[in-house]
Order: sequence, then C-alpha cells, then structure tokens
Amino acid sequence: MYLFTSESVSAGHPDKIADQISDLILDYFLEKDFNSRVAAESFVTPFKIVISGEIRSNFEPDYQDIENKIRNLIKDIGYINGKFSYDKIAIEFLFNKQSQDIALGVDKGDRDSEGAGDQGIMFGYACTETPELMPASLVYSHQILRNIYQEQKNNKISGFGPDAKSQVTLAYGDNGDIDHIDTILLSIQHQESMDISDIISQVKPVILKIIPGDLVTEKTKFLFNPTGKFIIGGPEGDVGLTGRKIIVDTYGGAAAHGGGAFSGKDYTKVDRSGAYIARYLAKNIVANGLAKKCLIQLSYAIGVAEPISIYVNSFGTASIPENEIVNLINKNVDLTPRGIRKLLQLNQPIYLPTATYGHFGRTYNAGKGLFSWEKISNEFLS
Repeated sequence: MYLFTSESVSAGHPDKIADQISDLILDYFLEKDFNSRVAAESFVTPFKIVISGEIRSNFEPDYQDIENKIRNLIKDIGYINGKFSYDKIAIEFLFNKQSQDIALGVDKGDRDSEGAGDQGIMFGYACTETPELMPASLVYSHQILRNIYQEQKNNKISGFGPDAKSQVTLAYGDNGDIDHIDTILLSIQHQESMDISDIISQVKPVILKIIPGDLVTEKTKFLFNPTGKFIIGGPEGDVGLTGRKIIVDTYGGAAAHGGGAFSGKDYTKVDRSGAYIARYLAKNIVANGLAKKCLIQLSYAIGVAEPISIYVNSFGTASIPENEIVNLINKNVDLTPRGIRKLLQLNQPIYLPTATYGHFGRTYNAGKGLFSWEKISNEFLS
C-alpha cells in the first residue's frame, strides 16, 4: 500500500488570478491579430496589478479596453469588496516589444526553418485511472473546487470567498490500483460569521457527490480549514504570480514536468504548444489501446523547428515496442511549432478557460476550438 496526493486551487487563488490575466491578454491580442507574439506575465498584489512581458502585433492595443476586461474578470471571480476589488485595484502595463533575436528564429517562412520560440523540455501524460485519462487524485481535486463554486453560483450554498485549495490523497494497493481515498483536504475562504460546522455542512455533501462512493471508506479522513479560519484570502493574504501553479496545471505530480509555465504565452513558445501536443500524443496512445499509461517527452532548441528528441515511456504497459511508437510519431506528426499550431488550431483566442482547473483532462469543444489537444484520434497511429 502506498499514498499519492494531488492538489488544486480555485479561480480566486492569487496565482490563478495572475494566470487568468495573462491568458486574457493573450486572447485579446490573438482576437485582433492571430499572428501576435505574446509573453505576458502578471504580478498581483493587494493594491496593484503589474503586467509586463513582450508583445509584438500588427495593431495598436487599447489598454483602457484591456483594463476594463481585467476588472470584469476580477469581478466575475468574486472580488467585489475589500482591499483587492475590481473597482479599486490599480493596474499598470509595462510591456516591451519581443526581442529581435527571438523573432529572428521564429518568423522564418518555410516549415524547416520556422523555429521554436525557446529551448526546453515538455512532457505529456495519460493513464487509465479516470475517463479523462488523467490521474484520479488531480481530477477529484479539480472537481471538488469546480463543483463547490458552481453550487455557490447557483445559490445552493453560500458564505464562501473566492480563494480555496483542495487536496486529495489516494491509497493504492500492491497491484497499483486505487484502494480507497485516504484524505480529502479543503481550505476555503469564508465569511467571518461562519464557523467550521457551517462550512462542513455545506461543502461535505458537495464533495461526496463527486467522489465515487466505493472510494470513501471508514479509513477516509476529511480535513476542513485546518488552521481554524480562512477569512483573509486572495491577494490580501498572499500575492500572485503567473506560472506558479504548473503542477496544478498539468498532472498533479503524477508525471514529470519540464518546468515551463503556460499562461500568457502564444503557440511559438513551445513551453505551451509542446506540452499540448505531448498530451495529445500520450492521450491518444492510451485511448487507442497502445498502452495503459504513457509519458511523452519532447525537447526543442530555440530557432530550430523540429524537436531534438522524442521519448516514450509506457511503464511496461505498451502493446507494441516503444521505439515503434516513436517511429509512428516521427512519420505522421509534424512537431514543428507551425505543425502543432495547424493540428491543434492554437492561434485562436482560446486560452482564458485553460487558466483554471487544469489544462488537461478537459472537454474538447470543436465548435469553439477549446482544448483541441484533448480530441481523440487514431490518425497518427497507422
């Protein structure tokens, strides 16, 4: 028996506010110019939001319009009172133009010379633990928070602030299968008038509706707001930065991560597009029965179009040799930034929804182009 834990954070967590602002800005530029090059970083404090980074686009941005969109976002998240509120917060833009040294390697016209916007390693992962082909501990952690805030939005529960964290610990048997849930932890911002019994009576039933009943046993422990209270939250309690929740964004620690964050970056930044295509490959390898678990690693060099290396690890579950899987990928998938963009349609304003509750294991929406890396296909496997 062994234990494994993943966590999630709500849309009102300070780091997730920063991620959402960065992706809002990316969407703004892509909506007006799909060739925009964007790397937007946000720093969220109780009194001011500072947004910096590199932008290159073929239009003059309306920063008042962007500011209004940011304020509406903060309002929608739930920050309408206190020091950090949508109508009081100061917003400062400190953008620079994209480095010409980077642009030199990215914007060449032909397939063989259009280069990656950065060097690095990216990972994709899939497994059969859940219908989403994702690690169960992370799926449950995300679902707990999404459902709690959906219930609050529907006025079925009340009294909670925007900031929250969830954490789920699974107990695995010797055969590697999930035996039961060991611990469910929830820390959630609340009104001062609420005590712990008020919190538990509202959120525990929501949690129990999400988790498969056979996984909650007499061994399962529940922890709610272990410090005793959580009244001061959001940027008032802790500042936020873009890209600090990369494990929440990906696989909850169940798989490797190359280190690069996603939010605020256009598709030429392979930190993002490389991770998306790696998930697409891993998911379809598992979905099509070639493996029960699959990890893909890609590596890129700045200014070089093709990946330097492709690595596949099926953890001994593959139905064909791993080198054959690599050969199929090399033969059938264009892994240049331009090829990834075409396959997954990444030069669209589709990114704000990715900034909360994970980039992977989401529902593919073909009509809106959302989460295209989650679509099921067997085209590259023959």
